[in-house]
Parts: sequence; structure tokens; C-alpha cells
Amino acid sequence: MKVTNHQPSDEKVQRTQASCNELAKQIARVVRDDGVVEALPGVYLSRRAAPTELGRGIWPASFCVIAQGSKEVLLGEAHYHYDPAHYLIATATLPVASRIVEATPEQPYLGFVLTLDPVLVSSVITEADSPALQSQSSVKAINVSPLDAELLDAAVRLVRLIDTPKEARFLTPLITREIIYRLLMGEQSSRLRYFTGVGGNSQRIAEAIARLHQEFDQPLRMEEMASKLGMSVSSFHHHFKEVTSMSPLQFQKHLRLQEARRLMLGERLDANSAGSRVGYDDTSHFNREYKSLFGAPPRRDVERLRATTWQTGDGGVN
Repeated sequence: MKVTNHQPSDEKVQRTQASCNELAKQIARVVRDDGVVEALPGVYLSRRAAPTELGRGIWPASFCVIAQGSKEVLLGEAHYHYDPAHYLIATATLPVASRIVEATPEQPYLGFVLTLDPVLVSSVITEADSPALQSQSSVKAINVSPLDAELLDAAVRLVRLIDTPKEARFLTPLITREIIYRLLMGEQSSRLRYFTGVGGNSQRIAEAIARLHQEFDQPLRMEEMASKLGMSVSSFHHHFKEVTSMSPLQFQKHLRLQEARRLMLGERLDANSAGSRVGYDDTSHFNREYKSLFGAPPRRDVERLRATTWQTGDGGVN
């Protein structure tokens, strides 16, 4: 009887390590100081020389790889940790908190992020003739999986294109499609299918998330939204929290406060104006919720961020 060894071969391990080393070298070459660079359309490379405090931002749907170091991501009550052996995928635009856990000047944190276009993901699913899942259960919008050699190799080939703009214009879309295809064939398949397919509770929740982003400054009427999605209020609340680890009201609050912070930093609005712009009628209520989320009242928080040269474009894409 032949026994199959499912452990990765030495050759595959060496190939994966070589790809990880090359990705780290390429990122370090492109991003020489702490920060984030959009190296190609939708491709972000980042560097951090030290661990960071917990920061909050809006993450787009994305495929995230770490070439060196490690990171922790919090979505509501759920915690995710990933490193060079794992990738993270987010299949919706989400308010998250994150921090760099491992980084030193000698071995800085080096990250790669590819944003995911739902239309492109749907196109790849269709062309791959991948059957839709029949289960109506919900799937979380973020998760972490082991990073295989093929996915890592595709990320490395994408980063290589930075030095050849003419080739990049033609090959970037092809490699992006390859990455989506490999995600579709891997552990995160259900996540991609649910959030781009038709029907199913996760698709309805994806619609709710999109609506909340568009109308975050408007009162949230649970009965009305649930009705538009063809769900009961209790079912909507349950499945929304299952997917996002937050209730719809918590999700809306995070969106409002993140936007208020951006307005105060980027457009220099005062707290009263920013709170009103994002839907708060009561200034004291806005101040309490802001302090609860960010750890300080609006004015003090903004002054601290300006003193530390906070970058509005960071937004979790790192």
C-alpha cells in the first residue's frame, strides 16, 4: 500500500522561501522609508521599522501578503494575525483596527496589498466556470489562510513589473486575474463566491455593507433595510454580525467616526462641523462615541495625529 506524504517537499519549501526573500528585497528597494507606496494601480507596498500602536482605518476588499514581520487585524470582536506564512483576504470595504506586531530597523515590516475589484472577481469566477455554492450560511468578510507557493510567486511577478512600465500596463491585469483565480481555487474560494455571486445571505449582507457606505450619514432604519434585502430584522442582524463581527449600528458608527476623523484631519473641520457632516445631531453624543473608539476627544486626538505626521492615505492598506 502506497502512503502519500502531504508534507511540502524540500524543493517547494526552498522555492517559497526564495520567493518570500525576493518579495522582501523588492519592497525594501521600492519603499526606502516608513510609509506606503502605490507601486502599480491597486498594488500597495509598505514598510515599518518598528511595531505600531493600534490604528483604525477603512480597508478595501484586498489580498494581503507580508514578506517580513507580522500584523494583527481586528474587525469588531474578531482578531486575525498573519505573517510571511499566511495571507489575509478581505472581501468587502470594512472599518478595521490594525497594528504591526513584528518589525525592527534591521528587519522592517514589509507588506504587499492588492485591492480586489468585485467586477473583476465576478468575471474570473464566470470564466473559470466555477459553480455557485448552494449553502445559504454566511461567510466572514475577513480571514487568514496559509500562503502557498503559487500565490506568492504571482505576487512576486506582479511586483517585478514595477521596473518595466510598458510591460506592466499589459501584464498587471493578467497577473491580477491569476491571483484571483488561485484564490478561487484555494481555501478562500467560498469567500470570493459568496460576495460576488447572486443570492445567499452573504450576498445580501454585501449589499447592506455597500448601502451603509453610501448612506452612513443617514438614520439607519433596520426594518426598512431588512425589508429591501428580503430578510427579517432578526435574520438581518444575525447574519450581518456573523459576516462583519459587528452589528449594523456598530458598523455605521465606525464608518461615521472614521469619516469625521478624516474630515478634521484632511479638511480641517472642527469637531462640531465634522460630527454634523457625518450624521450626528448631538455634539456631546458625537464626542462620547469618538472618545470611546479612538481613546481621546476629537480635538486632542487630531492634535496628537498631526504631531505624529498621520497619513490620511494609510487607511489600512499596509
